[in-house]
Amino acid sequence: MEFSPFNNVIKLCLQGMGMEDKDMPEEAAKLFMQAWEEAVDDHEKFLAAHYVSRHQKTSADRLKWLETSLEFALKINDDTVKSALPALYLNISKCYEELGDAEMSKKNAELALELKNHPSDKGPFYHGTKAHLQTGDLLTAGGISNYKSELKMNHIYFTALISGAGLAAALAKGDGVEHVYIVEPTGAYENDPNVTDKKFPGNPTRSYRSEMPLKIIGEAKEWTKPNPEDLQRFREKLGDSKGEIIN
Repeated sequence: MEFSPFNNVIKLCLQGMGMEDKDMPEEAAKLFMQAWEEAVDDHEKFLAAHYVSRHQKTSADRLKWLETSLEFALKINDDTVKSALPALYLNISKCYEELGDAEMSKKNAELALELKNHPSDKGPFYHGTKAHLQTGDLLTAGGISNYKSELKMNHIYFTALISGAGLAAALAKGDGVEHVYIVEPTGAYENDPNVTDKKFPGNPTRSYRSEMPLKIIGEAKEWTKPNPEDLQRFREKLGDSKGEIIN
């Protein structure tokens, strides 16, 4: 399931997060509960329960909602949802610790660590750039960030969403033609910590990074370029961002 900000439950969760940012927790809690009540499938219920859990007054109630979120997440064979499992298990572990159950806390913490170090996503994977490359070429870490020109990147980044690679190509430095290459990791890779668990649980954009090279195995010919208005809004958002890039 591809993450969509146009989904009604996701829109309610976004509104709830907006209330949190304005330090209006009661209004946020109402919106998250509305999202739960309007959720109709396992994915929507997983998301809504996650946000409802954040506004519970006791560890026991928070644990109940987190385990509800986990129950629905485990029903879904989807890499976007699987990427949320490490944080879910870690939050459940903290609740058990607060409730004095050391054994269950340890068990869930171990599950969180195991899943965090082994992303389940098998692709296909894409990398967007303006560089003209050939099949068999290797993309390596050490390039300059598209978002902070003074930053030399320690990882090479890629995604399992072709639309995300298209956006990266549009934002890439240079005046060349935008390319979306199909790539294959040559070593271990991890969830991109710059997006994972920042707003939504897990890694909904299926964004990854590796210290090892990516091998180009082809070029995607059919992908949708972001329209100029959306691209400008994204550039403005990046310009206003005060956050640090985890490198």
